[in-house]
Formats: sequence, structure tokens, C-alpha cells
Amino acid sequence: MNRIQRSTGYCAVVAMLALAAGCASSAARLGAVAAASPVPAATATSAAPVTLTLLAYDSFTPSAGIFDAFTKETGIEVQLALGGDAGELVTKAALTAGTPEGDVLWGVDNTLLSRALQAGMFAPYASPNLAHMDAAITALVPEHAATPVDTGDVCINYDIAWFKEHNLAPPLTLQDLASAAYKDLLVTPSPLTASPGLAFLLATVAEFGEDGWQAYWKQLRANGVLVVDGWTEAYYTEFSGSSGKGSRPLVVSYGSSPPAEVIYADPPISEAPTAVVLRTCFRQVEFAGVLRGTAHEREAQLLVDYLTSVAFQEDLPLTMFVYPVHQAAALPEAFTKYAQRPAVPLQLDPARIAAQRSVWLDEWTTLVLR
Repeated sequence: MNRIQRSTGYCAVVAMLALAAGCASSAARLGAVAAASPVPAATATSAAPVTLTLLAYDSFTPSAGIFDAFTKETGIEVQLALGGDAGELVTKAALTAGTPEGDVLWGVDNTLLSRALQAGMFAPYASPNLAHMDAAITALVPEHAATPVDTGDVCINYDIAWFKEHNLAPPLTLQDLASAAYKDLLVTPSPLTASPGLAFLLATVAEFGEDGWQAYWKQLRANGVLVVDGWTEAYYTEFSGSSGKGSRPLVVSYGSSPPAEVIYADPPISEAPTAVVLRTCFRQVEFAGVLRGTAHEREAQLLVDYLTSVAFQEDLPLTMFVYPVHQAAALPEAFTKYAQRPAVPLQLDPARIAAQRSVWLDEWTTLVLR
């Protein structure tokens, strides 16, 4: 999941994504996808042309022209407005709840969900595609205030070659990371400034409990954990297994990072140079929703339907490096071969996260940065 999130203000970056986009191969691929999974026949209720604004974080990067099929079926055009990382996105949308700057928002994850719900950002909507999702995921949102759109895992990744060269077995658990064998080997993004860093902190709370994670972080600090501002710096500068060739063979990243290494390798490679410590993974679920106060609520509902359709969902793995939530969406071969997914990921209830997030971050800052 090569998801680089930068801090910028809202800015419209694509005008009318419904226009013809990209090369012939992209058009052919998207045409085939649209034919395989058309959007619902129901269309916008207004006779006048409608343009919807979809708010998302900076690293929202589906295929060029992905909304063409939606526009063809409904007459509704889609404009993107990207703004910072997920935290910044939710903060601004919460401040404008009821008078939104867009119509649909993509990118609230389970670490931020309760904040969005408490702010009343969304107008409830039960998409028919909910019937094609895991009930455990749809149950995370009461009264359908937001709709699940993808899942992923934040996990410890390791540099396979480094551990072979040093004749050292990679760690198997979170507790292993605090042992002397792995001193000065781990780098993590800060939970204060990066969503994977926050997910890693939450993983330690889930693993060691609300009364035990603090002692664990004291051990990590004593064992030389390196904390940097963002995922990009951690993965591409400090990690030894990426193109940055840093000195640390353990990094907090994503369960989908190994297939990304293969897909983007130049020259091409046939085996992933990195792997995942499965017992360290924290499950992330992302949501989209109709923004309360939109002047185009029915049209916005249709866009949510499209975002959760097979056509759109099958585009996500190789563009966003996340897993689709629609159970009929097929995974590409690169994902099935190289991505690693825990059978039982670490998780916390979103309401618990909302109640304790600030307290945990304050405690973490005192323990690790001061």
C-alpha cells in the first residue's frame, strides 16, 4: 500500500474526471470493468447536469478515467478535491458538518470513525452493496452513517536479505521487537503525524492492554526504536529493504507492501524482497459517506454505490494497495501471490479508540519523545 499522505489544503485537482482519460489501454480496461459490473440503472433525480465533489486524502489514486462508467450510466460527473492525510480530512469535514465543501467523503478509517460520527458529518445511507460485505465490517457503523470501502493491515515489514545475511531469524511477535537481538533495527512513523504510526500504537494497546502498552514502549525506546515523522521517511529513507537502502531492516508499513515492491520494481523481480510479521498486524477499515447538507443527496448515494461496486473495488488493489470489501471483487495475481494477511489481526473497537486516543497519544509522547 504505497500511500504517501502529504499535508496540504483542500484543492480541486481534477476537473470533470468524466472526460475521456489516459491511454487506449486504460480506456479498454475500464470499458471491460464497466461491462462486467455496471452501476445501478437508477439515475440522478435532477434534470439538470450534476457534478459531485468527492473529498479524499492526498493519496487517493484510483485509475485515470475510473469514473467514466459512472458518468455514462447516471449523467453525473465527479470532481476530486484532495486535502492532506486522513486526520486533516476528518478535522476539516467535522468543522464544516452540515455545510460541507463536497458531497461524498472517502477515507475515514476505524481510528477516526467515532470522531466523524460524533461530529455528524454524514447523512445515513444503506447502500445495496452492504449485502455483499462481511457483516463484521458493516457492523462497525451504527445506522449506516458511513459505508465500508476497503480494508488493509498495518504490520511490521522486514528485509528478507538482511536477516539472511546476518544469520538472524526475523521477529515473530511484537514482544520480540523489544529483545536485544533486534536492538536498533526498528523504525516507525510517529503516531502523532502518520496514520500507520497511530495504527502501530493501537496494535500495542490491543496486544498488551491499556495498562501494559506503556511498559512495552519503554522497552522499545530502550531497544533503540527510531521514530520519524511519516511513513515515506520510514519506508524509503530508513528501511533497508526499500529503494532508499537505509540501515534499519524492520519498519512499520502495510501488509500489502511486499506486492508493491514487486509491481514497481525496476528492473522487474519475481520475488518480494520484503515480508510481513503477521502477528503484529492491526486491521484498518476505511469508509466513505454522503456528507450531511449536500444539495445532491440522491446523486451522492449513487456515487457511494459506485465506490462499493465490483467495478470500482477491483481497481483498488493495484492503485491503492488495499483490499476490496465487496466479496465478489477479484484480487489480482500479484496480491494473491505476494500480499500477506493475518487470519486474526489485532483490533480495537472504534468507540474505545475515540474515547482514549488523545490520552494514549499524550502518554506515548511523554514515554517516547521526552
